[in-house]
Amino acid sequence: MRWNPKDLPEERPSTFDETGKRLKIYPATVKGRYRTRRTISYFILILIFLVLPWTKFQGKQTILLDIIERKFILFGSTYWAHDGPLVFFPLILAALTIVLVTNIWGRFWCGWGCPQTVFIDFFYRRIEQWIEGNHIKRQKLDRSPWNLNKITKKTVKWILFIIISAHIAHSFTAYFVGAEKLVWITLAPPTEHWPLFIFVQSLTIVLLFDFAWFREQFCLIMCPYGRFQSVLMDKTSMAIVYDEPRGEPRRGSGAKELGDCINCYRCVQVCPTGIDIRKGLQMECIACTACIDVCNDVMSNLKRPPNLIKYATATGKEKKFKEILTKKNSIYFGLILVVLISFATILFNRKALNIEIIRAIESPYTVSGETVINHFKASITNQSQELMTITKLSTDNGNIIAPEIPLTVASGQHKKIHFFIKLPKKLFANSGKLSGTIKINFSTINQSVSDTKTVTYIGPK
Repeated sequence: MRWNPKDLPEERPSTFDETGKRLKIYPATVKGRYRTRRTISYFILILIFLVLPWTKFQGKQTILLDIIERKFILFGSTYWAHDGPLVFFPLILAALTIVLVTNIWGRFWCGWGCPQTVFIDFFYRRIEQWIEGNHIKRQKLDRSPWNLNKITKKTVKWILFIIISAHIAHSFTAYFVGAEKLVWITLAPPTEHWPLFIFVQSLTIVLLFDFAWFREQFCLIMCPYGRFQSVLMDKTSMAIVYDEPRGEPRRGSGAKELGDCINCYRCVQVCPTGIDIRKGLQMECIACTACIDVCNDVMSNLKRPPNLIKYATATGKEKKFKEILTKKNSIYFGLILVVLISFATILFNRKALNIEIIRAIESPYTVSGETVINHFKASITNQSQELMTITKLSTDNGNIIAPEIPLTVASGQHKKIHFFIKLPKKLFANSGKLSGTIKINFSTINQSVSDTKTVTYIGPK
């Protein structure tokens, strides 16, 4: 039994027969306004994903997430394991953005930005169309007996699928290993890097299985987003809807006055998940807008108004931009803005050399004649990509004894040093406490920089 767009069941997904066996879908190609926009969107996203790890910014890999070395480079800035709490901000931003986008535009992410949709539509289906032909020819080829022509086409197709899957897997791995390092590892024998070799090959197999064969089944069976979209959406959220009052009754219904829908099933033929959008909003719909483009093409040929199927709310209303800012969406916008400002403030104030000065755990101070000695510890972390040298510690209140200075701190290295500050006893005549500043001078290969820390000295009244 094969998938028939004119015989879709009501009680089960259209991609399964009565026994639960999968029915393969052959989506037809479509042209139109939304198709063009999606192609541009897909191209930009793929360009970012596949090209970004192989580029450099300020002499470093643009994005490197080296988990083993606990080093993360993002557009020239280096972050280390102790910067882990910063991950909270991107995660919160991603969650709030998904909630906001879903509440406004429905499953916009699924049809326009999800890697599952982007890679399958941009690469794998194009390869199928190039080698095996349109959806009708592909169906005929699959139903035909095995011969030289079929074996050749299937072999070439799967070889190209493997190449594309391997490139995606290597580009993904480059984000975590490093592009240059990955190239040399790839050229070396697999036995020298067994764990990485097994990981890349396993990822290639997973991508090949998912993008080349499993496809829409992931959206229907495994993806959780389709399940909780109903929680995120409301009656004002956008979705792909069929204008039932205008379209019904359809051709073939026996009614005297027919609607605009001619029951051509073109909207079903182009659907990548095999649903009939005329049955209403369904979990399987990924909002790819293919049915809108093909229906508008049919309406144009029939000299009928467009948008029998359209991008609108569940009530059929097409929203304007000013109608997007509802009270709920305004709250989401506000929360995103607060998180963005907080994140930007933290990043802006983040220093290449992080120095924290604390009092040593012992007696608060010691007295030697007319001199009061305070003991401090400095915790120093080099958060840059360069070698840094602390050249001098100084204070306006007294003298600093720092046996470990000058001190060299490598990139990503964390060190602790002890130092003592000698102050005249007379400074504490009126109070047992005194505020002061410590100036830290440090240098890199190209420049010399200084930082100032405020401390409190303790002594006898």
